[in-house]
Amino acid sequence: MFDRRATALIRPFINGLARMLARAGISANTLTFSGLGLGWLAALAIALQAPLLGATLILLSRLCDGLDGAVARRNGTTDRGGFLDISLDFLFYASIPLAFAIADPARNALAAAVLLAAFVGAGTVFLAFAVIAAKRQKHGQMHSAAYPNKSFYFLGGLTEATETLAFFIAMCLWPAAFATLAYVFAAMCAVTIATRLLWGWRAFAD
Repeated sequence: MFDRRATALIRPFINGLARMLARAGISANTLTFSGLGLGWLAALAIALQAPLLGATLILLSRLCDGLDGAVARRNGTTDRGGFLDISLDFLFYASIPLAFAIADPARNALAAAVLLAAFVGAGTVFLAFAVIAAKRQKHGQMHSAAYPNKSFYFLGGLTEATETLAFFIAMCLWPAAFATLAYVFAAMCAVTIATRLLWGWRAFAD
């Protein structure tokens, strides 16, 4: 919901840093893999009950996620890069609820399972929409005006990357409230699933 506003706010910083990284020869794919590595280190820290370290690593991971696209736009975007970007993002997102479940199974396991199910639902509808939209884009029937720089048709919703990051950081700052935050975010994901299904139903009407 807030991705476009957040992106516009940090774009000057991201573009400046991306320019320096591109000049240093650091590729977009390197940043994408670095983002996943930092994200998994964050999950490990959380699982070992060091959530503040986890929060720091999550922020660094998402910085890499923002930089990879900016570097790619400078050096030339590729289908491989777009594929890696979205695939590794989903692997990162799944790791954080799992880490909280490992850290405290008795209190967090059920809430983590509910949140992971919500992630699967939101991601499934998101990717299914992108697949059908790609077919229509080839024939000039659809165009993503809201996210023109994405490698695929990006369908927004109530829970996008900005909201996910905010909840992950909140979970790290207040780990005792993980279950409550997870249920709230899962409910928000349910709204996203419903709206994306509705958008798909309308957009792909013959």
